[in-house]
Amino acid sequence: MTVERGLAANTLSSYRRDLRRYDAYLASTGLWSTGEAELGRVTEAVVSDFLMRLREGDEDHPPLTASSAGRTVVAVRGFHKFCLREGLTAVDPAAAVKPPAPPQRLPKALSVDEVTRILAAAAGAEAEPAVLATRDAALLEFLYGTGARISEAVGLDVDDVDLEVGAVLLRGKGSKERVVPVGTYALKALSAYQVRGRPDLVARGRGTHALFLNARGGRLSRQSAWTVLRRAAERAGIAKEISPHTLRHSFATHLLDGGADVRVVQELLGHASVTTTQVYTLVTVDKLREVYATSHPRALSS
Repeated sequence: MTVERGLAANTLSSYRRDLRRYDAYLASTGLWSTGEAELGRVTEAVVSDFLMRLREGDEDHPPLTASSAGRTVVAVRGFHKFCLREGLTAVDPAAAVKPPAPPQRLPKALSVDEVTRILAAAAGAEAEPAVLATRDAALLEFLYGTGARISEAVGLDVDDVDLEVGAVLLRGKGSKERVVPVGTYALKALSAYQVRGRPDLVARGRGTHALFLNARGGRLSRQSAWTVLRRAAERAGIAKEISPHTLRHSFATHLLDGGADVRVVQELLGHASVTTTQVYTLVTVDKLREVYATSHPRALSS
């Protein structure tokens, strides 16, 4: 998983934790005492029982949600598939055990007006020193203008952004790279920050290639970026719960509302599968229904 698939450290840590729980479960059943010599004793029923226990919980573990249990089952299925491929066992007992389907949650997206108010509040933050207000405006314009994950944004170095071309190199999950265009508003905000804000912040630290800096001249953290957005939302008078990922959701939803192809949005977001992106198309159904209701002559009864 590390070498061949290049998965992110957090993903590897989660799978390691899942497999340790599976290992403990097999040991408790008496099927698992000497490692690979016991693989042949694991059956589909054993794996299915493990999934049931995940959902029900026990004295040492609370019940898992469908999504968390699903991730654990994926780890177990991957383990047994690996064992079969490596010749450690003759059968794959987990192949037919399907992860529970999580309830489909629609991403929370802001309206275009709400995003505009937040961006305006960040740019005109009288309560912040001018250098930080310039940084905050650039950060939020960048997040909404590119759909970048917050980890991708705070991980940027200066050379990753080409202001002349209007593009940025983002490094996503599993260190996968993609080039994303940067819109005019974000470019203008980034240019202003690099000219009038970042040099001052660099002088406060020890020198760094990071693009977005904190007040001490070091790389801005994810937590600090979250605070930047929360304060801007408060100044804009938006009370709903908002996170940096909300801007990513809004980026995708507004693109689809504007007629963008889902495959293009997939590439911009850096999703490995279009299935992940398609959840955003459900968000636009409300808009389609509204347009239909006001436009079709027989949509509503008189």
